[in-house]
Amino acid sequence: MSDDFFAPPAFDPDEALQRLKRELRALGLTERAGQFERRGIAIARAAVADQALAAARVKRPSRSSPEWQPRVLKSGADLRDFVADLKRRLAGWGDRDE
Repeated sequence: MSDDFFAPPAFDPDEALQRLKRELRALGLTERAGQFERRGIAIARAAVADQALAAARVKRPSRSSPEWQPRVLKSGADLRDFVADLKRRLAGWGDRDE
């Protein structure tokens, strides 16, 4: 038996950004000017930066000035974790938070 293992595919930030956009739209967010919003309130943003994605989500929804929590996504696992965390937070935020 060989010691060779299958290597995961290389992380392609452009492809990952498209996947993230699809996932965020599936969560009910709309894209406007590079940000993803729910009912006109910024919730998340993402852009390609070098060989990774520079993503951020708000700490709490706010119409005035959202407090961003940035993350650098360098793998498919990071992307899945970001989406799962955002999904959990969206479920916890209600109309009172907006």
